Amino acid sequence: MAERIVIPGGTLDAHVHFRQPGATHKEDFVTGTRAALKGGYTAVFDMPNNPIPTVTPSALDEKRRLANGNIYVDLGFNYGGTVESSKTFGLVQDRIRALKVYMNPTTGNLLVKTDQELETIFTRWPRKYPIMVHAEGQTFERAINMARKTGQRLHLCHMSLKREIEMVRDAKNEGLPVTCEVSAHHLLLTEEDADSLPTGQGRMKPPLATSEDRDSLWENLDVIDILASDHAPHTREEKDNFEEEKGPYGVTGLETTLPLMLTAVDDGLLTLEKLIDMISTKPRKIFGLREDPRTFTEVIFGESSYVIDSKNLETRAKQTPFDGYRVTGRVANVELRGVRILNEGEIVALPQGRII
Repeated sequence: MAERIVIPGGTLDAHVHFRQPGATHKEDFVTGTRAALKGGYTAVFDMPNNPIPTVTPSALDEKRRLANGNIYVDLGFNYGGTVESSKTFGLVQDRIRALKVYMNPTTGNLLVKTDQELETIFTRWPRKYPIMVHAEGQTFERAINMARKTGQRLHLCHMSLKREIEMVRDAKNEGLPVTCEVSAHHLLLTEEDADSLPTGQGRMKPPLATSEDRDSLWENLDVIDILASDHAPHTREEKDNFEEEKGPYGVTGLETTLPLMLTAVDDGLLTLEKLIDMISTKPRKIFGLREDPRTFTEVIFGESSYVIDSKNLETRAKQTPFDGYRVTGRVANVELRGVRILNEGEIVALPQGRII
């Protein structure tokens, strides 16, 4: 029997890529925050690795200018961590939500290569908000070691490997200030699925891992702090022209994460309480967002199944690795500061979001 559940206080996806400025043919603040709203989120944090990277105060100012008045949910910005940008941390710390450091090659040119560079960035970062890190394999351990050395709050993005979650468990048991996130595509897909996915939809960073790695994520949900979509849209043409080792990294996720995870609740893979903790309670605590009693998301789970159709997505990319997946959960209503902005799955208000 279908059940409606209200998630109070606000939902947060701390890891999205809205592509503005520099690649708005993929996504912009309007389409991206509309996708976030349809996906049940009341706040999202945008990453800095644009073609015009967010690594200077002026670049941050431009992003804020472009977003102002054009966002359907609340939007925060993460700043890019490089040795050069570290000189401006004090100038931007009150206008951003977190620092993002890239320790492995991915989209953009913000790679931090050496431990010396990494230590400079960690040491200079004010302790108000966490340092979010893209790390895979060996660099994952280096990031934890740097948190141990500097005492900085570390948030490890999009975990995908059994060894990584074991390292996070050990770090937490040691008492280190470490938190972590996982994305739906790593919870639900493996490298074995890649060939059967729509063209290019199996290519992301970190890559899809083994079934053993995936199973380890589910077996260690108590270690995982939050869900984050890592929403990274590309045009259908870019993905359709995919060539092995040459196609763009990233897949969409804002509109599919909650339906997929509500279905996982239905299937007994996690509890509703844990899901709410990972999309609402814990991310607000980690990133310092206050609970707003006038803000909530209402979801339905356990209803008759329906199929995810990429053509119906709000994102400009209009594609997902979960195209054709059958789910039993959906987002019904969203209110932001007492204003109904999503009603029975339909956007019913003009942009109400604030830059946070």
